[in-house]
Amino acid sequence: MATTERSGRFLIYGATGYTGKLTARVAKAQGLQPILAGRDEAKTRAVAAPHGFDWRAFDLDQASKLDAALAEVDVVLHMAGPFSATSKPMADACLRNGRHYLDITGEIDVFEALAARDAEAKAAGVMLLPGAGFDVVPSDCLAAHAKRRLPDATRLLLAIGGMAKMSRGTAKTSIEALSLGTRARRGGRIVRLPDTPRGSVDFGSGPVPTVALSWGDVATAWHSTRIPDIDVHFQSSRQLEQMTKLGPVARFMLSTRIGQHFAKAAVDRQPEGPTDAERASGHATLVAQVWNAKGDTLRSRLRTPEGYTLTALSSLAIVERVLAGDFKAGWQTPSLAYGADFVLRLPGVTREDLGASQENVAP
Repeated sequence: MATTERSGRFLIYGATGYTGKLTARVAKAQGLQPILAGRDEAKTRAVAAPHGFDWRAFDLDQASKLDAALAEVDVVLHMAGPFSATSKPMADACLRNGRHYLDITGEIDVFEALAARDAEAKAAGVMLLPGAGFDVVPSDCLAAHAKRRLPDATRLLLAIGGMAKMSRGTAKTSIEALSLGTRARRGGRIVRLPDTPRGSVDFGSGPVPTVALSWGDVATAWHSTRIPDIDVHFQSSRQLEQMTKLGPVARFMLSTRIGQHFAKAAVDRQPEGPTDAERASGHATLVAQVWNAKGDTLRSRLRTPEGYTLTALSSLAIVERVLAGDFKAGWQTPSLAYGADFVLRLPGVTREDLGASQENVAP
């Protein structure tokens, strides 16, 4: 682990979004003192004032203001998506200023772009750890645990259940991904599948249908485990089925600027995200199943708080580790930085190991 001289402060950029506001509330409850930041001065001040937090307002293309804000902190918790547009300028600034970078992306291409900067981050003594929230802390830690149980695994299926409601930001990111089709790992390489695989997974109450999605673990689980074939499934829902059954014309329209504009405008008319009551009553269940070349298979199951609640808890837990000097320079996944059991240190998370099951049908 590396150590640096520390100021003990961190910046939450994107504090006016659904997840940013939730994370600020949790930070206050935990006695933390972040500096909140966002593009809109009035909105950022309105989020910060009730908590008594300092705040800053700037766009990511305002380099002097960005550098000035980073000079006050040791760690940036970047929560302003879509990260396909925002991760590079923030990571550039963190590397330029020698500050640690965390984000909550689930975007495959963002993970891979940041992974390509591993040597640059090591030279700067900086940790780049994208995916510090529900994308991908629980699934990454579960994948690493499954690999630990079956060290010669050659195939991994990660399945996620219980994620019923999206925030507007998550929905907009999903819209961007739709035009790319369904992606998975094959032979260690990220590939686009000709069709969207479906399967069946037992999340604890009997088998239910699942559908493959281009989730962040397609990128990160390979770096964490080196398992060459990886698929990620979600518990099927009407909304997911509609998304995955888009025809080529609809996908083409979503790949255009005008198509993206109208789709995201429709998202803006939806609720900002789950209510406090919905989050409190919700939970997520993740299943990892691994196979080796001999056909041996094992499963493990993880239960967590609702996804946005988990994001606030996990991202702040990682911030505190980094502020305490507990980090690895370079590009990291959650399990590479803090181990497969890191997720178990978060409140409300439990894990159980299972044997083989015929109910989990691999894609």
